[in-house]
Amino acid sequence: MLKQLAKCIREYKKPTFITLFFIILEVVIEVFIPFITSNLVNAIKAGAEMSFVVKNGVFLAILACLSLSCGAIAGFSCSKASAGFAKNLRHDMFEKIQGFSFENIDKFSSSSLVTRMTTDVSHVQMSYMMIIRTAIRAPLMLIFSITMAYIMGGSLAGTFVVVIPVLVIGLLTVARFAMPAFRRVFKKYDRLNESIEENVRAMRVVKGFSREEYEKKKFMTASDEIRADFTKAERTVALNTPIMQFCLYFNMIFVLLVGSRLTIVGKGQIIDIGQISAMLTYGVQVLMSLMMLSMIYVMLTMSIESMKRICEVLSEESSLKNPENPVCEIKDGSIEFKNVNFKYSKEAEKFALSNINLAIESGMTVGVIGGTGSSKTTLVSLVARLYDTTEGAVLVGGRDVREYDLEALRSSVAMVLQKNLLFSGTIRENLLWGNKEAAQDEIEEACKLSQAHDFIVSFPDGYETKIEQGGTNVSGGQKQRLCIARALLRKPKILVLDDSTSAVDTRTDALIREGFKKYIPETTKIIIAQRISSVQDADMIIVMDNGKISAVGKHDTLISESEIYKEVYYQQIGGGEQNEEK
Repeated sequence: MLKQLAKCIREYKKPTFITLFFIILEVVIEVFIPFITSNLVNAIKAGAEMSFVVKNGVFLAILACLSLSCGAIAGFSCSKASAGFAKNLRHDMFEKIQGFSFENIDKFSSSSLVTRMTTDVSHVQMSYMMIIRTAIRAPLMLIFSITMAYIMGGSLAGTFVVVIPVLVIGLLTVARFAMPAFRRVFKKYDRLNESIEENVRAMRVVKGFSREEYEKKKFMTASDEIRADFTKAERTVALNTPIMQFCLYFNMIFVLLVGSRLTIVGKGQIIDIGQISAMLTYGVQVLMSLMMLSMIYVMLTMSIESMKRICEVLSEESSLKNPENPVCEIKDGSIEFKNVNFKYSKEAEKFALSNINLAIESGMTVGVIGGTGSSKTTLVSLVARLYDTTEGAVLVGGRDVREYDLEALRSSVAMVLQKNLLFSGTIRENLLWGNKEAAQDEIEEACKLSQAHDFIVSFPDGYETKIEQGGTNVSGGQKQRLCIARALLRKPKILVLDDSTSAVDTRTDALIREGFKKYIPETTKIIIAQRISSVQDADMIIVMDNGKISAVGKHDTLISESEIYKEVYYQQIGGGEQNEEK
């Protein structure tokens, strides 16, 4: 795990090593200062001349300035190294997620991924900062201070034999009881973020059903659970301070009492005032070092959970791989399913698609009809290789989709999914997602084809109109037409419309389909729809039922041969279509 995370340091190795160098230098200087001070005190007691005092005082001031400078340089380089490490960590995680297949993404919830890329990375960043700075400084200070204490104080340094074990045992006990609470917090952060995400996305639904109070209570429950765990952990960790103060004051009392007695009895021959002064300073340094080590232990223990969660993402391998010698050119838009069976995971008991055999010629318009949960979307997802088949093969342009370069395949298969998403930016910027090199006349042609041009030019800023996050400032029908235009700009060999005209009226739907026939006759068009009128004129209509193909044919044939199709048709014709543009 540490080896994997270390790969994210990369270009920030230099500031990391600079931090380590200046931290070591700072510790050496700080440990040396009490030694000089002790000798100066003894010299003053012995009646040293003023020139000697000034000389040593200047030397101490220089050492203090050097220590301060080393600390400042180490702090600057440490912040640069840790922030850069976190940046690389987020970049690597985001890049990894972009390469995930739908199967991989299904393993992580979106709220969990957000938590991993924010809260977890922040914890790891803090730990890295402590490792390269405090985790180096504290042990060195501890070792050097104890060594100098024995050199300066002799038997008086025996106080550490009592103090250090007491402090270590106390701090480790505190950390042990605090850790379970810290570990529980991370999973609860996921639930908290999930609650926030759901509320932001479904704000209209929440308000429409007047469920604000319910959602507030749900959020407060999740937030209160985190508060309770953090309160418990922080209360336990707060015991570090009294334990530390007890050991510190015990050390001071012991050094002053025993040191004073030895000084008086030995008349300065066993130990002198300067040594007592140094022992007090070294005692504080030793205990502060142990205190810092305990905080490092707490922080690292907290971060281990975050490290594991981050490494789960970094270690996840996409279930979809490019072949060694991928085919980069798709001959045409023909599609063939050969004995296809598919399930979303190996552990799933039931196949989502079963016994799918189907041949679609290039340029055909194919309608897909079926009830909710009949696996219509799953069927077309295999064409763009968003998932791989569990058994059998899907062919595009006469070749198995697994033989193609993924980018080349998906560039030739444009999909307008059920959940139409627009990004923050202008209408033009959203449309250029389909083809970043598209000229204005191409953009307008695609928008006219999708029946979006008229409402776009009705806006004061036209194609430069700002789209809010999630497309909240345009209607559902407008959003769908913009997404269709975006897909058309790719000039795909296969165009998949997954219930993507459900929010437009039947007249606009008909105009869009008529435009497809005239302007993209060679593109294979797959239209998943709930309305019979959307697929009635298709060259082929596929009726799905419970993950299987129930019937295939044209409208007239299916009316007489497919009970499912006939039932849907007469329900819609009899009840009339009440779909109006949203």
